[in-house]
Amino acid sequence: MSSNRSITVFFPAFNDAGSIASLVTDALDVLPALTDDFEVLVVNDGSTDATSDVLEELARASPHVRVVHHERNRGYGAALRTGFGHARKELVFYTDGDGQYDVRELMALHPLMTGAVGVVNGYKIGRSDARARKVIGGVYNRLARVLFRLPIRDVDCDFRLMRRRVVERLDLVSSSGVICVELVRKLHASGCVFAEAPVRHYPRRHGRSQFFTFGRVARTAFDFFVLWFRLVGLRRFDSGRRDQKSAAGGSPVASDKAQDPF
Repeated sequence: MSSNRSITVFFPAFNDAGSIASLVTDALDVLPALTDDFEVLVVNDGSTDATSDVLEELARASPHVRVVHHERNRGYGAALRTGFGHARKELVFYTDGDGQYDVRELMALHPLMTGAVGVVNGYKIGRSDARARKVIGGVYNRLARVLFRLPIRDVDCDFRLMRRRVVERLDLVSSSGVICVELVRKLHASGCVFAEAPVRHYPRRHGRSQFFTFGRVARTAFDFFVLWFRLVGLRRFDSGRRDQKSAAGGSPVASDKAQDPF
């Protein structure tokens, strides 16, 4: 049964010519069962393969499909920020353009968007990747949850349904893959209520991952700890300094610790 809540489905895509058409087609198939008011948006992040041509053909074939092109590759985080900025509907759903998630499982997330819930986050049932990627991904997810005190079990699962208004009020700055940590941390800090649903994870259909190279992993690690310093470390440092000044001067200055839900 369809609802009266409009939905933007968007995909960040980089060299995903082999998979993006089937994802867009699946989205167009499933969305009429959820709402009468929807759009499918694809952010082409400077692809150098045939992704641009595939997307333009899809946009010509359906009035529900829009494409935004980055002239050069700006990074996963930049592609997500562009997608959020161009979304027009009440609800925003995104997943990756490489086909490792089945967009039709949006049907399982949609009923959970009720009451005060602002985000429905998927979590992977298994992970259909090589062992090295599973290990790196597991360590990354564990560190992110502990260091940033995140309220969800799988921050690395890019299968999310959100109310557009909860995303619009955030100031997202990351251009790399750490934007997922930044997004969840800032949503949590804003008081957003999360729900979670299991989703299947599939082997990559076409091409190779653009992330799991030494350079990309090193860059992500660097960005991860810079993000922690900005969002957590500096706050704790400032809080400690205020506590010291309060103790030295005896003035009743409120500590950030009392206000920080993390």
